[in-house]
Amino acid sequence: MGVYIDGTVGLGGHSTAILETSAPNGRVIGIDLDVEALTIAKSRLHVFGERYSLINGNFAEMDVLLERHSVHAVDGILLDLGVSSLQLDAPHRGFSFNHTGPLDMRMNARQAALTAMQVVNDSPMDVLVEIFKRYGEERFAKRIAHRIIQTRRETPIATTTQLAEIVKQAVPHGVSKIHPATRVFQALRIHINAELENLAMGLDVAIQLLKPGGCLCVIAFHSLEDRIVKHRFRTCEHTASLEILTKRPILPDAVEVQHNPRARSAKLRVARKL
Repeated sequence: MGVYIDGTVGLGGHSTAILETSAPNGRVIGIDLDVEALTIAKSRLHVFGERYSLINGNFAEMDVLLERHSVHAVDGILLDLGVSSLQLDAPHRGFSFNHTGPLDMRMNARQAALTAMQVVNDSPMDVLVEIFKRYGEERFAKRIAHRIIQTRRETPIATTTQLAEIVKQAVPHGVSKIHPATRVFQALRIHINAELENLAMGLDVAIQLLKPGGCLCVIAFHSLEDRIVKHRFRTCEHTASLEILTKRPILPDAVEVQHNPRARSAKLRVARKL
């Protein structure tokens, strides 16, 4: 029973679980910026008939999107933040330094004009440094930005692997266990898609949409996201509008990480509306 929002429906895995658990009458409204993801989710969820709806849009505007479907309050909301495996594994989307592709990184190319290539090739050094520090917590931001500007004077930086190699050359060898370009790619993606701003707005809207007793579940994958979620939950708990059900975030166990290595950094926080 109930009406639930999957604010980042992706390929429909979480929506499937919600629909199965809420059978026979539960309903899921899935929202996603990515049109490609929605196409795949539709083929996966069609077995549930009329119990699901899919909307192309931003979960930060879920109140407006739901208004069009005559939905004003819901029993639960799930937000699975960050980039999906579909996006990471598609070279033409430009999200991953493991595949050669254009420097794009837009969640929805139809709705957004700014690409990673434009940011990398057109931004002054101080802007690049700020992006890498703020959204990637990159301690070598100045060195990386300087190397980018040196390179683009000779030739435009057009591909993911080209940028990754530039970053690799700028970062001292052996200072990190992760790929040197990881934080830079994260920072560019977050900046281009305004992910943290959308998260802050989406949390506010989600809390408003929940019925008393309804739960908000958020899965974050890095400290910047998790910090925003934790602060918002604590603020609402202080004002007696939310009860935090996870005093500490729920982490994936070893079996889940083995099955899905990309889940290793996931943190789930849950709060219930009072």
